Amino acid sequence: MQDTESPTAEPTVETHAPLTWHAGDMPYSPAFSDHFYCREDGRAECGHVFLAGNGLPERWQAPRPFAIGELGFGTGLNFCETLRQWRLTKVTGASLSFTSFERYPMTTEEIGRALSRWPEIDRERQELVACWPATPSGHVTLTFADDVTLTVVCGDVLETLPAWQAPMDAWYLDGFAPSRNPAMWSIETLTRVHDRTRRGGRFGTYAAAGFVRRNLQAAGFAVERRKGYAGKREMLCGERPSSPPLVVD
Repeated sequence: MQDTESPTAEPTVETHAPLTWHAGDMPYSPAFSDHFYCREDGRAECGHVFLAGNGLPERWQAPRPFAIGELGFGTGLNFCETLRQWRLTKVTGASLSFTSFERYPMTTEEIGRALSRWPEIDRERQELVACWPATPSGHVTLTFADDVTLTVVCGDVLETLPAWQAPMDAWYLDGFAPSRNPAMWSIETLTRVHDRTRRGGRFGTYAAAGFVRRNLQAAGFAVERRKGYAGKREMLCGERPSSPPLVVD
């Protein structure tokens, strides 16, 4: 009898990671052993780390397009708080594009539940939930009032970020903790972030681990340490210098 081989099955690519919930509506990732946002007040931390760390809203108050990039869309909290702040401060002629890279996009129900704890962003939460696809994949592009476009790039950042060419004015570096998600904070990833940042563009992150700071510096950013939020000793922010470094022969 002739032996026959079964066809090799295609590997299954996970596109959603199960969650557990703490304190009723706070999502926790068993895959990364980490919460999705600061347990004290994730919305306030967004303002302290990502908005203030990037010099926002002051820097977007000009009649031109402004682009924000984010590593780790998660619950959409940073986007919703940014959209709220944008609506309070935008000027005529300005537009905002917000591009986020996310390996495991949440479901509509999970996003709605996770953001329900903040009445301040209830309008933005409802808008996001209303247009979020049932099975997000590829590039999810959504438009909002007040000249705002959201694009969520679904997939592994090491595969999706290299293909993204549009430069950013600001970056929110908000992956899970560096000790639990080292690829998000690697020199390869941060170099790609740097190369997709306009000269004079900025970044902000809650992470302050030594290897993260060194990788950001090695990538080409000028890095600044600031006081962290809610008991965290430090956070990092900085910019891509406006002029390239001088080369001395």
